[in-house]
Amino acid sequence: PASTLTAMVVATILLRRRGSRWSDLGLRWPESWPKTLGLTLVTIGLFVVCTQLMVPFADLFFEDIGTSDRFSHIEGNLAAYLLIMVLVWTHGSFFEELLFRAFIINHTSEAFGGGFRSNIFALLVSSAFFGYRHAYYQGWHGALVTGAGGFAFGALYLWFGRRNIMPLILAHGTFNTLGQTFRFLGIED
Repeated sequence: PASTLTAMVVATILLRRRGSRWSDLGLRWPESWPKTLGLTLVTIGLFVVCTQLMVPFADLFFEDIGTSDRFSHIEGNLAAYLLIMVLVWTHGSFFEELLFRAFIINHTSEAFGGGFRSNIFALLVSSAFFGYRHAYYQGWHGALVTGAGGFAFGALYLWFGRRNIMPLILAHGTFNTLGQTFRFLGIED
């Protein structure tokens, strides 16, 4: 959480220096909640497809270590579960989507001149960085699978026209909530 919070502070400062705000990158109240929830379901679907397509490839090269017991203290521990829910919805979904999708994709694309090719390059950079960020506790297998999920989120961010990041935040938070709830209940994900 400390690194994510620090990155958010730095990104916010950089945005302000350029005369921009997070709302310019898609952080705004949805005009239509039914449409946003529909796009959230599309996001969930594409995330599942991309991650599941990556699993056999990742299996060829790396062992799946799961989350290497990083969250094992949550099982049966209500206080730890409630705390992790706060982190899931602030750092794990809200901040990560703003940083990895909105900030990195927009600024990388802009740095390379904008346009379709720059967007694709920015999408790949964002996905690789997102996967790499999870490698320290998920291993390289998890980094590849998480990177594929980040690719799905980033592709949809571009498809949504960078106008509304809320479906990505809601989908990301839903996946993390399910994972931590299963962990709390002692159910293997």
